[in-house]
Amino acid sequence: MKSKFIIISFLIFAQFSCSKTNNQATNNELESKMNILAEDYVKLVLKVGLHDPGYVDAYYGPAEWKPVDSSVVVKDSVQIQKLFKESGRLLDSLDALSDYKANEIETLRYKFLYKELLAVRTRISMLAGAVFTFDEETKNLYDVEAPKHSNDFFKSVIDKLDNALPGKGDIAERLSEFRKSFIIPVEKLKVVFSTAINECRKRTLQHITLPPNENFSVEYVKDKPWGAYNWYKGNSYSIIQVNTSLPIYIDRAVDLAAHEGYPGHHVYNTLLEKYLVNGHKWMEFTVYPLYSPQSLIAEGSANFGIQVAFPGDSRIKFEKEVLFPLAGLDPSTADRYYKIINLYSELDYAGNEAARNYINGEMNRNETIKWLQKYAMMSQERAEQRMRFIDTYRSYVINYNVGQDLVKDYVIKNGGTDNNPDLRWKIFERLLSTPQVPSNLK
Repeated sequence: MKSKFIIISFLIFAQFSCSKTNNQATNNELESKMNILAEDYVKLVLKVGLHDPGYVDAYYGPAEWKPVDSSVVVKDSVQIQKLFKESGRLLDSLDALSDYKANEIETLRYKFLYKELLAVRTRISMLAGAVFTFDEETKNLYDVEAPKHSNDFFKSVIDKLDNALPGKGDIAERLSEFRKSFIIPVEKLKVVFSTAINECRKRTLQHITLPPNENFSVEYVKDKPWGAYNWYKGNSYSIIQVNTSLPIYIDRAVDLAAHEGYPGHHVYNTLLEKYLVNGHKWMEFTVYPLYSPQSLIAEGSANFGIQVAFPGDSRIKFEKEVLFPLAGLDPSTADRYYKIINLYSELDYAGNEAARNYINGEMNRNETIKWLQKYAMMSQERAEQRMRFIDTYRSYVINYNVGQDLVKDYVIKNGGTDNNPDLRWKIFERLLSTPQVPSNLK
């Protein structure tokens, strides 16, 4: 199956024109055709989900659009080929609409649906056995090219950590020992996390109006490849799960509360439902395929949302005054802790390079774990958990850091700087409320 060649050839597509032509349809005709394509797209994603567990991250559209239960579906090349052809038909149909007159948000919708379909087609190819490099995956699935970082880059960060950490000897061991003093005790985890998420919600609602019925629940789980997860159920409701298999450090309380909740995933999905599904009746937003450009927007905005909710020194002030005492930790140690953590965060891109080398076949699983221990300063346990994530989600790792940088640069470029927090919230809300793909933000 020549799926790889076909996928790459589809990456070059016509821009949605706003110029007048003799073949232009009325806005109503355009809306009608786009709605038909959107319904077909939703049904295609749901069918792919039968063959790819975890692919459909969320769906709250019509129940009758769901295909038969996966237990009665036999995964074979014939069925995958049919899905591949269907994705091609939908892309061709979108191409046929490329000269229709459209306003700004309709153009965004068109680009969103096109890029999402390219990602669906890529994922179908992977199910059929197509092999992509790390960079091909990130471009085809997530609409970005992840920057490369050398081992020397990470070594320079590790040298700074060496100078900042107390004691002498192995840096990874010293970092692990230093962080032990900042683990949230298991018996205090719920109160610390609930306090953090309530603060994040309060700060978000001061700037973003959410439906009055929006809500969430929190579950504590174990043995997952991720640290936390938001399962959006529709009707402005989320289930947030927190993985407690490994110790949770104090900085993760605000990180997870903002990322999974406010103004992160819960707010993002709620706003898409409010404005695009309920407002415009655009049903393509009732389904969320995990391996898609939408994920980079989702993860990137959820990570940058932490800074939006806690600008400047407000986060450390809140943690010193509230979270550290709740967790039974000494607030006087917070400044030094965050000096170390901010340095440590400069190693975030190490996970990308580990995935790149592993997916490209340059390192095997054990070599990747050792590399993560050396260059990402991870313990054996955390390196193994990260490998579980890479084994499960492959190049998805880039969505967190590349996504955060892309969203941050976009918001700042449009005036949402630290000294203009109100405008930053407005730009951020618009980003979460409109059809966006990563290439729009560059």
